Amino acid sequence: MLLNRKTLSASLLSVLAVLFVALVLLGNTLLGGVRLDLTENSLYTLSQGTRNLIGKLDEPIHLSLYFSDKATAESNRSDVRSLRLYRDRVQELLQEIKSLGGDKIRLHLIDPQPYSEAEDRAAASGIQGIPVGAAGEKLFFGLVGSNATDGQAVIPFFDQSKEAFLEYDLAKLIHDLVTVKKPVIGLVSGLPLAGGMDPQAGQMTQPWAVYQQLSQLFDVKMLEPNGLNNLDDNIKVLALVHPKKMSEDSQYIIDQFLMAGGHVLVFVDPNAELDMGGTDPNNPMAALTADKSSDLPSLFKAWGITYSPAQAVLDKTHALTVNAPNGRPMRHPAILRFGREDVDQGDVITANVDTLHVASAGVFQLSKDSPYQLAPLVRTSNQAMLTEAGRLRFLGDPATLLTDYKASGERYAVAARLHGKFKTAFPSRNDKGHLAEAKQAGDILLVADTDILSDRLWVQVQNFFGQQILNTFADNGDFFINAIDNLSGSSDLLAIRGRGTSSRPFTKVLALKQSADDSFRRKEQELQQQLSETEQKLVALQSAKTKDDKFVLSPEQQKELEGFLNRKLQIRKDLRDVRHQLDADIDALGAWLKFINIGLMPLLMTLATLGFMAWQAKRKPV
Repeated sequence: MLLNRKTLSASLLSVLAVLFVALVLLGNTLLGGVRLDLTENSLYTLSQGTRNLIGKLDEPIHLSLYFSDKATAESNRSDVRSLRLYRDRVQELLQEIKSLGGDKIRLHLIDPQPYSEAEDRAAASGIQGIPVGAAGEKLFFGLVGSNATDGQAVIPFFDQSKEAFLEYDLAKLIHDLVTVKKPVIGLVSGLPLAGGMDPQAGQMTQPWAVYQQLSQLFDVKMLEPNGLNNLDDNIKVLALVHPKKMSEDSQYIIDQFLMAGGHVLVFVDPNAELDMGGTDPNNPMAALTADKSSDLPSLFKAWGITYSPAQAVLDKTHALTVNAPNGRPMRHPAILRFGREDVDQGDVITANVDTLHVASAGVFQLSKDSPYQLAPLVRTSNQAMLTEAGRLRFLGDPATLLTDYKASGERYAVAARLHGKFKTAFPSRNDKGHLAEAKQAGDILLVADTDILSDRLWVQVQNFFGQQILNTFADNGDFFINAIDNLSGSSDLLAIRGRGTSSRPFTKVLALKQSADDSFRRKEQELQQQLSETEQKLVALQSAKTKDDKFVLSPEQQKELEGFLNRKLQIRKDLRDVRHQLDADIDALGAWLKFINIGLMPLLMTLATLGFMAWQAKRKPV
């Protein structure tokens, strides 16, 4: 009888095992193309912008992922193990892109082993090798994309800290492969970005460093501020730097460019310190009294933006140290340094910006009736205040700006992204081809400072044997190029925002540990307090004793000491109980997770498969 029961149990287990395998195989067959992304931020679901980019491919592109798999397989270094996990994340997202693109996406996984042709190709393509061994071994982890016309785009190394922008970087690489020509940038500037004549020195000046970088990466067309007329249809981005007293007709051209789907980047300033428009060699005082502010009143009003060219922002918290007139260093509340905590780490433009410098900047605010969304990219501290911009034009000692300083308690936006489906700022115009509303939602980038682009705030330019060497000390140039690069992409690329990361902390476990630590600290503090009280009592009892019995514990001291030791033992026990309870809570949580992952989820999937099969059977005609 016992043998029959054992045989029956073994047979039942065998049948269940066969049934489970059959259901898994059947599920793979019937649901092979079905994907269900249950991650918090839909990490494995491509955004609509990426889907649109891939859907527009008209020729195959090759994506070659280089990763030093064999060289890192047995490494015990935590950073290498972490990169191997991130490799899986990158590869899974590439597989999702390949699945969506079909035969238009050719994915190649390459392990560039030391001294191999694959390693040489990786290095020649621009993949960055990171030393990981004493013998000079290098770790490669990058992506090379190529198209049918030998065009190439490269991600030299996948930085794990940029995981939130992984989909954006991959989509941009694909976008660059299908965009053969350099994007055309229309630049309107009231400042000598491209160089020009210095009226004070009487000689030509070199182009600013940001203009040199812009010219290398884009096709730049310089435009006259009040002679825009009809803009070239090839212009992707219109960058306005210090637009002073721009005519209504020119603002209308900008308005219609935006309505037609163009992208606009605006730099205005309440006090552009490098504005030499009012300089007169015969009248040195003219530069001091000249208006150095810029504004786009008609456009800003239509965009629901509140900006005053008569107000500048001061911030004691972010004041940069400069040399005062007496030669001593002091902090200047109008020249500000912003760090990572002051910029939007969730926006691709500012995600990798560590340091930004601005001078005599203004601020942007959204008007109450604005239908658009204003997302600050760079913000002051809550210790900032607004002041009259005129104070900065005649400033001698920066310390005077601190006189009667009163922080507003508000964080002001110095740079921001404005999003929405924009309507024309000139509804009464009836020009031929007039557009009353944008074809689709878009973005405008706004920066309330032009000095941010000047060399003095971010770079030292040195001449080295006829070559200009740029030594940067801030990320102002990267901020500018990132903004142009972001806006020059397609609308699909602009729609892709930063995502969450695949590394998710065990918040419940962390909360349990935090609670246990709080209890532990309270018990320790209680023990320390009782120890101090006991010592004080012992000292008080000791001081009352004579010289003859000072080395002998009195009955009172003995009782007090014994009482403390007993309380100490109890508190020690309580501390151990706190730790034991923490371990028990974590073990219980782990047991529930194991049950859900190992038992409940397979059961639910099996029931779902059976339900799907039953539904399919009912649909078949008899």
